[in-house]
Amino acid sequence: MGSAGSRNDFEWTYTDQPHTNRRKEILAKYPEIKKLMGPDPNLKWVVTLMVLAQVVACYLVKNLPWKWVFFWAYVFGGCINHSMALAIHDITHNVPFGNKKPMWNRLFGMLANLPIGFPYATAFKKYHVDHHRYLAGNGLDVDVPTTFEGHFFNTPLKKLLWLILQPLTYVFRPLFVNFKPFTQLELLNTGIQLAYNLLIYSLWGVKPLVYMLAGSILVMGLHIISGHFIAEHYMFIPGYDTVSYYGPLNWITFNVGYHMEHHDFPSIPGSRLPLVKKIAAEYYDNLPYHNSWGLVLWNFVLKDTMGPFSRMKRICKEEEEGEGWRH
Repeated sequence: MGSAGSRNDFEWTYTDQPHTNRRKEILAKYPEIKKLMGPDPNLKWVVTLMVLAQVVACYLVKNLPWKWVFFWAYVFGGCINHSMALAIHDITHNVPFGNKKPMWNRLFGMLANLPIGFPYATAFKKYHVDHHRYLAGNGLDVDVPTTFEGHFFNTPLKKLLWLILQPLTYVFRPLFVNFKPFTQLELLNTGIQLAYNLLIYSLWGVKPLVYMLAGSILVMGLHIISGHFIAEHYMFIPGYDTVSYYGPLNWITFNVGYHMEHHDFPSIPGSRLPLVKKIAAEYYDNLPYHNSWGLVLWNFVLKDTMGPFSRMKRICKEEEEGEGWRH
């Protein structure tokens, strides 16, 4: 349990990410997949209901003992908030209103952000662009851990701590790896979020505010849903730096588990990604996949061969993927 992991560096590659070529090949064979691209109007109604559910939950916890505030934050509120973060991921791809109304999507992302408690949606957008365009690109994709993280969090206990601290690493890593200036939209996102937090506090006191913030921190840290952070791009099988998950938690995470399909077709809403797998089955059925995010976390912590260094890093040209991404 205390031995250091065997990896001491990333898996470096000079090859391009496979998603661009596979997308072109699949579209040439199955042009009907293009019909799956475009907005999913149902997303805005689902997200709005989830925001309203969290408003009701804030009212219900206002007089609970503190232990129950934290209990419900972990088993319910935080799960909603993590699901909302994954809805923001879809919103980042312009799913609610389409590519012709980018500002509507940005503002709707700020609405989805409200239960999370931290201004997150707009900053996520500007870094997620690079995650798709330069997947695992050295100094470009901030989803890849730093060298410090790889060297330090290299034992089971340290990896467990690293999982708990994931919300902090995702906040601070971009500042050191690929800092981007603060934008006016981020300022607006921050102002709206602070105003909402102040409204919740003024209406019902500090407990609902703690319920929101604690839920986000706890469930985006050590929680079974957070297994998707590790399952998506960590190399449990050498050579595969994007892997899908086909388990039941896709139902509450907007199909984020269909991650190979998502990187192949970022402009297809999460709700339609299972259709991509069904139509182009021969491209996906023989690829490795996960069935349990809980098992992913278990293996990540306990296997010496796994750790923050279990990622591919690319020395890549700074060029766009083309049709796979829309700003």
